[in-house]
Amino acid sequence: MAEVSGHCDERFEVVRDTLASSLERGDDVGASVAVLVDGEPVVDLWGGFADEARTRPWVKDTITNVWSTTKTMTFVCMLTLADRGELDFGAPVARYWPEFAAAGKGAVEVRHLLGHTAGLSGWTEPLAVEDLADWDRCTSMLAAQEPWWPPGTASGYHAVTQGYLVGEVVRRITGTSIGTWFAEEVAKPLGADFWIGLPASEDGRVSPVIPPEGMTGEGMSEIGRRTFSNPPLDPAVPHQAWWRRAEIPAANGQGNARSVAAVQSVVAGAGEARGTRLFSAKTCERIFEEQANGTDLVLGVPMRFGMGYGLSGEMLPLGPRACFWGGFGGSLIVMDLETRVTVAYVMNRMEGNLVGDTRGAALVLAAAQGVMGG
Repeated sequence: MAEVSGHCDERFEVVRDTLASSLERGDDVGASVAVLVDGEPVVDLWGGFADEARTRPWVKDTITNVWSTTKTMTFVCMLTLADRGELDFGAPVARYWPEFAAAGKGAVEVRHLLGHTAGLSGWTEPLAVEDLADWDRCTSMLAAQEPWWPPGTASGYHAVTQGYLVGEVVRRITGTSIGTWFAEEVAKPLGADFWIGLPASEDGRVSPVIPPEGMTGEGMSEIGRRTFSNPPLDPAVPHQAWWRRAEIPAANGQGNARSVAAVQSVVAGAGEARGTRLFSAKTCERIFEEQANGTDLVLGVPMRFGMGYGLSGEMLPLGPRACFWGGFGGSLIVMDLETRVTVAYVMNRMEGNLVGDTRGAALVLAAAQGVMGG
């Protein structure tokens, strides 16, 4: 069995075994898993290698690009601002960002951005991938363009655009970029080693993601193709320094299971974790206000979205008070407010499917066994 390092309470040994088996089989090259109960770590494990050649071990402070798991960090920012009375999920986006009202978007609400129902899942005008580092360009183009479908009528996964849309609302309210605001107001109070815009000083800890093989766009809808092809996003782009330095809040967060769980445990704790409260239990309940439920126009699979997070449904059957999201290639975070449990999985070897990776799901099931056995 592959060697796994870190801490694991006895009743969660099945989580250790599950991670070790995945590393042994080669399903994972390097990975980490964390389980928190009532905001406190009961599992903090890592193992394998930080590089595809398997020459450098994955160690305690190894971090990697978690893709769309980054989105959950922006949701915590929005919940915190809403709780402070600085943001209204039901307000028009244009209240905070006047230019956004162009092209018939005056009635689009903040909740539509969070629920992927704003009709802005991609850019209409061509973008080069390097343009994702140009915040003003990316946001001004979204403000100017017409929605691709009537806002509020259906979800269409805003794979990359959601981070700019939410991030610009945060910037207009706070006067600070979302990466900076997240670092000061969320990551620091919660003691989380998670970054949206990674300083060069941290590069030595990064495990480069290992791109999947054989990805195709076969069977994807027209809206899906438009969403994912502009700009065309090479899965190896996180290897480039400009990507790590930029703030791409839907896709370029750098962290590990410990740091993802450290932030998201505030959700499982109804707004509080380890003595730090970011928002009230009442605000936390807003997560479960259903924004969309049906076949997603971009992903082509049944999705149920609350206020930002995915909710229990056909894609991932969870408890009625659980929410989740994950990242391209396999990273996953699940929070259950009923049991106050947070489970995070972060790895470097990407699978080719956009949704439905079994590695993270197996760890969530293993953690559930530990909870039930405790």
